[in-house]
Amino acid sequence: MASRRLRAFKRWMKSQGIQCSDTLDFMDCPQQGISVRALSDLHEGDVVAKIPKTACLTIKTSGAREMIESAGLDGHLGLSVALMYEKSLAQDSPWAGYLQLLPPQECLPLVWTLGEVDSLLSGTELHKAIKEDKTLMYEDWKENILPLVYSAPQSLNPSSFSVKEYFAARSLIASRSFQIDEYHGFGMVPLADLFNHKTGAEDVHFTSVSPNQEYEDDVDSENGDNNELSKISSHDKRDSTCENSYIHSDSESDYSSVTGEDPMMLQMIMVREVKSGDEVFNTYGSLGNAALLHRYGFTEANNPFDIVNIDLELVLKWGCSLFSSRYCRARLSLWRRINISGSVSDNSEYFEVSSDGEPELELLTLLYIMLLPDDTCHKLDISICTADKVSANIGMILAEKHDITWSTSSEISKDLLLTEKVCRALLALADIRESCYGSKSIDEDVEALERCCMTERKLYHSLMLRISERRILEKFRTYATAGAQSQTFQDANGTSTRKRLKKH
Repeated sequence: MASRRLRAFKRWMKSQGIQCSDTLDFMDCPQQGISVRALSDLHEGDVVAKIPKTACLTIKTSGAREMIESAGLDGHLGLSVALMYEKSLAQDSPWAGYLQLLPPQECLPLVWTLGEVDSLLSGTELHKAIKEDKTLMYEDWKENILPLVYSAPQSLNPSSFSVKEYFAARSLIASRSFQIDEYHGFGMVPLADLFNHKTGAEDVHFTSVSPNQEYEDDVDSENGDNNELSKISSHDKRDSTCENSYIHSDSESDYSSVTGEDPMMLQMIMVREVKSGDEVFNTYGSLGNAALLHRYGFTEANNPFDIVNIDLELVLKWGCSLFSSRYCRARLSLWRRINISGSVSDNSEYFEVSSDGEPELELLTLLYIMLLPDDTCHKLDISICTADKVSANIGMILAEKHDITWSTSSEISKDLLLTEKVCRALLALADIRESCYGSKSIDEDVEALERCCMTERKLYHSLMLRISERRILEKFRTYATAGAQSQTFQDANGTSTRKRLKKH
């Protein structure tokens, strides 16, 4: 039997014109929350739900629309105000039947205390990011939400728009919102947000695009902004006799008559077969555990999209342990001048190590340049201005050193960069990165995870993240060790490395 809150939600869905297939069953588990299962076999192409855009909670549909738009708020910031406003109305909100199904907040690191962030996420990819997020979001609240509460034309309860409520709203939006269309932007989509995630195993797909994509593209190109929606009334929803009244533009009416599809309707469509009794999954994308925990509050075992980052700061720390600071800055400058750089995020450079422990080419190139003899480095410096291609400079050096054939269409091989010194540098970087996790070993983390219950969500998922990252560092060490052993074998046997570099 469905829980009371699910029964209330189903009644609300019916009142809003949300169509849900009888082949779907909602399970409400106190520990794991709500999941969706198939009551009978589902097939690719089956439409299992239709959701009117008017039933979605967006800036455009919220009773706070005028207040939000007058303040110039949009995106997730504006949607947060809309969500807090509707929650403040309690049973008077048109979305009361939907909102009662949501938790007060999702268990994202964003809403953890600073003490929990420091103790549970130290050393992980999320530690700095979460602290920065919390600081920036507090500034958003102070600069935008707080003044709005006291200047709004209607009377607002400040406690419903507190910094705690703002962070809670942002956690719900981060984990549950969807991009609806250009007019509505992001919004809360009832029913669609009940399907759980499974990496690489999407069963059902959320879409606002008609199967007749070619025709829809033609309509968009011919009518431009005429495809947007216009609201009948800007009055508060509570004062409207038709709470979610919208009108179609002419192009939408034409589109509907030609295709038989309602442009005001969102759909959930099966993209693979699901057997009766199995859970029906959506997917949030190809995300590693750091991204999953950051945005959705959970992790997955053996996630193939996990990565570990080696910050440029750590590379320079290693370099300065061997060379002078001036030497390291000069080699870094040379590396930048040949236009090979790592990933960039918020002005902080870093290098990714993939789930199989393999580092980016850019990191190997930087280490190689750091360790070049002075005369070779000087030659590379001179050749920069005459190179035909970004990688040509370092490629010429490798060609001479390894007696290989080089052409401007060649790619740099990682194997050629894995000198014994570079491999030792990789091992040193692995040790430095590992030290970020503190004094506890990975075995201690594994033992702690085995003792931990999944209901202890913060501890459980932070341990999953720590362990997955440290497993990658183990593979990173194996990669470096294998490279060093290969070089030792070649040196001992006088093996020639003469070969043509890989062509594009």
